[in-house]
Amino acid sequence: MKESYITTAIPYVNGNPHLGHAMDYLLADTLRRYMMYCGKKVRLQAGTDEHGSKIFKKAAEQGIPVQEFADQNAQKFQDFIHSLGVEYTDFIRTTDPKHERRCQKIWEKLADHIYKDKYEGWYCEGCEAYVTDKEHDDNGGECPDHKKPYIKLSEENYYLRISDFKDRIREAIETDEFKITPSFRKKEFLNLLKDMPDVSISRPKEQVEWGIPVPGDDSQVMYVWIDALSNYITILGYPDEDISDDWPAHTQIVGKDILRFHAGIWPAMLLGLGLPLSHNLLAHGFITVNGEKMSKSVGNVIAPEEILAKHGLAAFRYFFLRHASTTDDADFTWDKYEASYNELANDLGNLVQRLATLCKKNTIAGQKAEQRANADFDARMEKYEFNFAFDILWDGISELNKRIDAEKPWALAKTDPKKAKDVLIKLVVDLLAINDRLAIFLPDTAAQIEEIFTSEAIQPPATPLFPKN
Repeated sequence: MKESYITTAIPYVNGNPHLGHAMDYLLADTLRRYMMYCGKKVRLQAGTDEHGSKIFKKAAEQGIPVQEFADQNAQKFQDFIHSLGVEYTDFIRTTDPKHERRCQKIWEKLADHIYKDKYEGWYCEGCEAYVTDKEHDDNGGECPDHKKPYIKLSEENYYLRISDFKDRIREAIETDEFKITPSFRKKEFLNLLKDMPDVSISRPKEQVEWGIPVPGDDSQVMYVWIDALSNYITILGYPDEDISDDWPAHTQIVGKDILRFHAGIWPAMLLGLGLPLSHNLLAHGFITVNGEKMSKSVGNVIAPEEILAKHGLAAFRYFFLRHASTTDDADFTWDKYEASYNELANDLGNLVQRLATLCKKNTIAGQKAEQRANADFDARMEKYEFNFAFDILWDGISELNKRIDAEKPWALAKTDPKKAKDVLIKLVVDLLAINDRLAIFLPDTAAQIEEIFTSEAIQPPATPLFPKN
């Protein structure tokens, strides 16, 4: 069976994991679990981007060797991913010798589309990206994401000739051969593509010494794009191995701030290598706090670990997969989070406790879980509307709560025990059918519910399903 390949953007290891990274991983994990639910074999990539001046400077500030610094922070990201209940099949580090060697081969394969030229203009060290004079002026000379002035640079670099591929990229995006979700991001990028310049793919070694050497030119190191973007295929073995069982990717998941690199530079690289484009590119929004973008200077940065510690993993996944839009910006406040937790505990936690207690009192045996068709749910998932698909499941949970109140099995048990048992069995079977898909979003919770209601004798959980921390 051909694998369905899902990728996540690899973060720099110069800082700690944040909520934007969490969204990348949660969305990828949700898609992976849904595709596996549909019977597909899925490969999920994650990794870390470990070269560049930012990482070199950060290691120097801390007084430790740069590789040691990269090792420590790469482990932080792996631990973070596991803390979210996310399961990947492959983890890549760009300092891996195999990746470095494969990147040099990729550079050589792209040689016909690479040239050397002098660059004079503006650069954002935070983004590790050059900006046009227009972008500089439109943003008042300051990067809107990093709140730092652009730097004026003058240096000789190698460039990838994006202009060789613009027409083909535009055609692929317009026809949805290479589909960008959401559609408004597609329109935004097509407007950007018109004036997209050729992109610098190297830096002088005297400026950035921590990087992969450019083949045939020891004075230059590869710049972030050839190095980092190539990870999606070097992890599969390219160009040393045939990757046709995995590539093209089914879906590549990125934050909206790096969409243009994944919709412009990355397709140009793939076309230059003679490889097919990914099928789908999903761009998610930012997580704001109290309506403002998170910023150290503003002092509103909330670490994911702080939220996880509040009410546990299920509450975290529930909020960010149901109450945060898959594609738009979403706002986090502690009040919203508390309301979300209460909803989870009251609607689902109490349902499980009540139903299991009634089943025990009426000696109901465990039931068999069954997979049911749900066209509305599937349609939402196929369109990457994960939060709306989650809503459909929650509607089902709310309906079960209403049925318990309306059918009153505790009262029926006094007058018609057989009918009470039939009512309870039907409630259990219907809950298990919902739970079958709930595992896509809340895998640990779904496993607990399945164990409770499929065991030989149904017993209520000894402790609350969602304990309050």
